[in-house]
Amino acid sequence: MPGPQHEPPSDLVCSARACGGRAVHALRWNNPRLHTPDRRKTWLACEEHLESLSQHLDARGFLREVVPAERLGALAS
Repeated sequence: MPGPQHEPPSDLVCSARACGGRAVHALRWNNPRLHTPDRRKTWLACEEHLESLSQHLDARGFLREVVPAERLGALAS
């Protein structure tokens, strides 16, 4: 019997401060000083905030990948 399905919520909201925009990107990241290499945390981004959120994480060496937000359910399986 297959395990439970992990579906992303239908109302994904951008993680940028004071933004209520619909998230279309998932920024998968980790802090190597705190997390194991395979651990991923996720910030969500609308089109408008994708670049600024990506730059923030990348400048700290935390950004691992950017994927479409609709793929979050598949990544959790």
